[in-house]
Amino acid sequence: MDAKLQRRVQRYGWDKAVPDYEDGWKRSLWPAHQALMDSVGACAGARVLDLAAGTGLVTFPLADMVGTTGHVVATDISGSMTDILETEVQRRNIPNIDVSRMDAEDLSAFSDGSFDIVTSGLGLMYLPHPEVALKEAMRVLKSGGRAVFAVWGARKNCGWADIFPIVDERVKSAVCPLFFRLGTGDALKRMMEDVAFRNVKAKRVHTLMPYASDEHALKAAFSGGPVALAYDRFSDAVKTEVHAAYLASIEPFKRDTGYLIPGEFVVVAGDC
Repeated sequence: MDAKLQRRVQRYGWDKAVPDYEDGWKRSLWPAHQALMDSVGACAGARVLDLAAGTGLVTFPLADMVGTTGHVVATDISGSMTDILETEVQRRNIPNIDVSRMDAEDLSAFSDGSFDIVTSGLGLMYLPHPEVALKEAMRVLKSGGRAVFAVWGARKNCGWADIFPIVDERVKSAVCPLFFRLGTGDALKRMMEDVAFRNVKAKRVHTLMPYASDEHALKAAFSGGPVALAYDRFSDAVKTEVHAAYLASIEPFKRDTGYLIPGEFVVVAGDC
């Protein structure tokens, strides 16, 4: 896919997803975010860049970790995401977070060696050229700095993955043609090593993602997730059709209390 088109899809797609994003995904993504922060390690006083920060699910815990002597800069390509994050920063009156709308592949606003830590919680797989973002992360890190990235794992280990073919059968969502690439095998680890990160270590996190009802699972998958832009174009009849197809795909994971859908994340850390 053309990189410019993919960026537009990501920007406007996540703008659409904002209202339902946290309710649909916050609890389910927490194991990945927790593993990311564990890999960051002690960082009191550090200056951190959080890429593809969304609504701040990683940003706010990082701000707590760096403390009042540290600072977090949160970026995202979606203006709606950065708007809601900025509003929440102001509501909580947190002085050590700055928010900017920015493409993770172009960090030219920051000079070389500006940060001690660079993170991204489940953002890299949406980028047209993640290797470019990794090179930029390496550039803006100080010598001895650390980068930690979380991505979705292998497709076969993610029970919600049929959402993509279900949507693409009706309209090309163009979300990301290689969504699971970075989580397959050692792909992200090798990519980080290729751009000269040192001591690169990867770990896999297996989880069960809870959804309380059909409606909750559908909201997360369609209006609150990466296919939100395509979903917004569907007629009511097509929405009913894709809802039925998706619920059939996750039927094996249905429980008395809702759904427990398998998920896998890969968290990779490396030093500059």
